[in-house]
Parts: sequence; structure tokens; C-alpha cells
Amino acid sequence: MSGNQNNAPEETAKTSPVFRAILVLIIGVLIGYFVYATTVHEGSKYPFRLGLDLSGGSHLVYEADTSSVDPSDVPELMNVLKDVIERRVNVFGVSEPIVQVETSSIVSGEQKERLVVELPGVADVDAAIAEIGRTPLLEFKLVNLQAAAAAQLQAQFETSGGNVNVIPEDGTSSEEYIETGLTGRYLKSSELVFGNGTGSLANEPIVSITFTDDGAALFEQITREHTGEQLAIFLDGEVVSAPRINEAISGGKAIISGNFTAPEARELVQNLNFGALPLPIELLSTQTIGASLGNEILQKGVKAGAVGLVLVLAFMFIWYRLPGVVAGIALLMYALIMLALFKFIPVTLTSAGLAGFILSLGMAVDANVLVFERMKEEFRSGKGSREAARIGFQRAWSAIRDGNVTSILSAVILFWFGTSIVKGFALVFGLGVAISMLTALTVTRTLLLALPETKKEEKTLLSRLFGSGFSK
Repeated sequence: MSGNQNNAPEETAKTSPVFRAILVLIIGVLIGYFVYATTVHEGSKYPFRLGLDLSGGSHLVYEADTSSVDPSDVPELMNVLKDVIERRVNVFGVSEPIVQVETSSIVSGEQKERLVVELPGVADVDAAIAEIGRTPLLEFKLVNLQAAAAAQLQAQFETSGGNVNVIPEDGTSSEEYIETGLTGRYLKSSELVFGNGTGSLANEPIVSITFTDDGAALFEQITREHTGEQLAIFLDGEVVSAPRINEAISGGKAIISGNFTAPEARELVQNLNFGALPLPIELLSTQTIGASLGNEILQKGVKAGAVGLVLVLAFMFIWYRLPGVVAGIALLMYALIMLALFKFIPVTLTSAGLAGFILSLGMAVDANVLVFERMKEEFRSGKGSREAARIGFQRAWSAIRDGNVTSILSAVILFWFGTSIVKGFALVFGLGVAISMLTALTVTRTLLLALPETKKEEKTLLSRLFGSGFSK
């Protein structure tokens, strides 16, 4: 009776690793089926997202003019600008556009803020530029009457052949317009109304705008402190109207009247509702990638990944024999997990990202190589295969941990300081290193411990399969 009780735990211990190995294999099959099913079926909820260089489209780089704003406000304004452009490109039907803010390195000199716009599937770059460029820059500036009068007098002197510089008597700025800080960033909505007054305002198309809470407070402050002065309304750097402030205006509403026709006013309302730019932007560069070229790059990248995977698997099978087969299964599971994560996160795959994935395939077996070399030493010293595997993992863990942590740190630094292309590589590479460490410590270990126990001195086929290299 007692003998049966003592044998039960031993039998459970022997079957438990096998059960865990079967469970791991079932999970791997399910992940593989998910990747396959969501790839071959069109219209899947989890497709692969391909970057511009793989799917074709237009790549635009804009530079924002931040010279007239407080440096502390630049990050917020750039995020607002990013949201505005995203709304603009979404309106004309671009599939999954990518809009990113990039800040140039301080090391390179003057810090510049740039906006990278990627429009997959859009080959007509001129149409894309025109669509983004139609978004107006809305600004409110006070009219400097002293400077305006001085400029008018200066023009009269120059017309008559004089060369005298006219300076305002009170020593105020020579700029004709004074910044107020009230721009399109504070715009909430706009609508088209028609004047119901008499004379020139009868049935005139007017654009009524509503500010956000912060914008309403700023607008009320400006009108209260500058009652009796003129407030000029600029659209894309041109004055459309300059009404006189008769009293403080609360409620956050204002009107823009500039002798618009009804279609012009309607278009302006539409553009403002899509988002007025909080900062002026200048187009720096454009690039168009055809769909056929993107498809060719994708095919070559997939082929390179497949060849790399086959070569790594072949090396592991030949050199490490049965443990190499286990490592091959773990590597396949690693690839499937990565592909599933690309769909779930989702990760936008670019050519640089494919390069990071292919590189991570080779690094994914690093942990296995370290473990197998340690395990080989223990196995040759007379220990059983399972005990050798346990000791191999224990002794190789510190090297695996340190190597992977340094690789992940490198990926984080590249992602933090790199451009959009470098970030794609860094994200996939860093994710690959983390997942490879996970598969090495779970999948490989679980499968190795599930294999039948053997020792080197047994001289059986199984013991020979636990050898490595050209040794018996």
C-alpha cells in the first residue's frame, strides 16, 4: 500500500513535463492557424499593416515655423498640428495614414520641428500636397496704428524721392501688427451664416467661429484690454478683415467677413472645421513610391527572411542534433508569435522593420546556443540529459540576460532618438529580442525536459542525438 503511494508522485513528475510540452505545441499550432487564417482571408480584422515603402504611396516632410511661439508651447502645438493634418488626410480617404512629429537632434545645431506624413496608396503627390495645403492658418493680431501711419508716411517719402526713415514717435514697435497669441489652435468650430443687416451686410456670407474655453477667455481678455483698437484676422498670412473692437466680447464667438462669395465662405468653413493650422508649415521634400516597387521590396524581404530561417534551422539540426530540432521548433514558434504580434499591436511593417525581424531570427537562437553548449559539457561529464538541461539553463541564464538586456537597451535608444525609419527597425528588433528570450526560457526548456532521459555512457541512438558537432 505504501509502495504505491510512493510511486505516484514519481509517475506524476514524469508525465508532467510531457503534458506541458504537448500544451506548448498546441498553443503554437493555434497561433500558427491564427496567422494563416488572418493572412489568406481578405478583409480580415487583423491584417498585416505595410509601410509606405512596401505598399507604395507618398511621403511628405514638412517643417514647422516655431520662431514666434514660446519654446515651452512647441510640443503641444506640434501635437495639435499632427492631429489637424491627420483629420485632413483622413477626409480624402487615405487608408491608414501615418503622421509623425520629428525633432532634429540638438547636436546637429538649431533644433527644428518636422512633420512626416506618409500616405499609403496615394501616388498623386501633387493632390496630396494640395489637400494638406488647403488647411488655413488662422491668426488674430492687433493693428499697430502708430506703425501703420509711419509706414504710410514712409511710403509717401519714398514715392517723392526722399530717404528719411520714419519712426513712431512713442517708440513703439515698427511692426504693423502685434501678435496676440490667439490662433487656430483655440478654434472649436465654425459655421456659415448670412448677414441680416442693411447695406453692404445684407445677405453677405459671414463665417462665424467659436473658440474653445481657453480661446474664449483669451479672446475676451484681448477685446477688454484693447477696446477701441482694430483686431486684424489673418488667413494664411493675409488680412481678410480688421474690425474695430467696440467692447469686450465674451462667450467665445467672433465673425470673419471678407467680401466672400457663398462658395468661398462655405469652403473656408469646411477647412476651418477640419482644423486650422496652429503653426505655419513649409514643405521640405516629397517622395513617391510605386505599388510595383513596394511589392518587389516586400517579396525580396520575405524571401530573405525565409532563406535566413531555413539556414539557421539547418545549422541547428546539423550541429546540435536533437536539441537543435527542439531549438528549431522554438524558433518557428518565435516567428509565429512575432507575426501574431505584428497583427495585434499592430506594427506597421517597413523594409527597415523587415530587416530588424530577419536580424532577430539569427539572434533568437543565441540563447539556445549558450544553453546547449553548457548542457553539452554537463552531459559529457556523465549527467543525465534532463539534469544537464536544467544545469545548462541555470549556468547560461546570466549570459542570456546580459546579452538580451544590452540589445534591448540599444533598441530603446534607437527608437527614442531615431527617425521614423529607424524607429521601425528598433521596434521590431527590440520586440524580437524580448520574445526570443521568452521562447528560449519557456518553449525550449519545456520541450527539452519532456524528452526521454538518457546518458552518454548508454551508447544508444538517443544518447548520440544529444551530442553536438562531429563528436559521437
